[in-house]
This record gives sequence, C-alpha cells and structure tokens, in this order.
Amino acid sequence: MTNQEFTQEINKLENLLFSFALRLTRNHQDAQDLMQETSMRAYRHRDKFTMGTNFKSWVSTIMRNTYINRYRKEKSRKHVNQPIETFTFALENTSAIPNQGEHDMRLKELNRMMSTIGEIYSVPFLMFYRGYEYKEIAAHLNIPIGTVKSRIFLARQKMKGMIGTRN
Repeated sequence: MTNQEFTQEINKLENLLFSFALRLTRNHQDAQDLMQETSMRAYRHRDKFTMGTNFKSWVSTIMRNTYINRYRKEKSRKHVNQPIETFTFALENTSAIPNQGEHDMRLKELNRMMSTIGEIYSVPFLMFYRGYEYKEIAAHLNIPIGTVKSRIFLARQKMKGMIGTRN
C-alpha cells in the first residue's frame, strides 16, 4: 500500500474511527490522542496490510489494541495524588541506623532449623540457596543430580513443616 493510498483510506474512515475512539476513551482529548497513535501505528505497519482485506477492520483492530495496551499500562502505574511535600519524611533522617534485632533473631532461628534437619539435607539446600546449580552441587558432593534435587526438595518440606508448627 502506497503512502497516497493509505492517506486516502484513513481520511475516508476518519469520522468513523474518531467516534470509535470516543466510545473507547469517553474523553475528547484522549480520543484525539488515540486517533493519532492509531494512525501512526497503522502507517508504520502499512506494509503488513494485505490488499483485498477490510481496511476499516484492520485499523479498528489496531485502535482497539492500542487502547487496551495503554489502559493496561496506566492501570499498572502507581499514581500519587498527593503533593510531594507530604513525602519529605522519606528524605529525612537518612543517618538513622536500622535495627537488625528482628532480622538477627529470624536468622538464628533459621540456622537452628537447618541444623535440626541434618547435614545430609542442609548442605545441598544451602549450596542451592547460595546460587550453585544442581550439576555443581552433585559434583561437589559426589552424588547424582536426582539425589541433589530430592534432598533440596525434602529440606524445603522439612523447613516448611518446622515454620508451620512454630506459629
């Protein structure tokens, strides 16, 4: 499709596409933005349009997909509707020393649990936790990969059981 043919086709459908955009966005300014973005995308991908197919449906699909993508993007963004001055607490008191007491207690408790499940399970589990791959653990401990996987799985199950019973 040439530039001239594309322009003629898009101009024929301009009113129809704008009303579709208005129906999707329910806002005049957003509808204009959607129209512009749709026109740009359709123009950029005009070589993918196959002659003999319905141009109106093709452009409408581009518009609908563009709207859906924009909606999802805006939905996933975090909007803050408060002035920045209310967040000054985050900038203040940067010299405070964090309290590691609770973290240390949890770490001691996890280390105690690791020692109770036995070295046969804790060693492969800790190696896996530290980033070693199954092959490396198997080579280091001189055991089959299946055994490594089994021991890591059982270590997780035992840890879950101990964590569940302590509550």
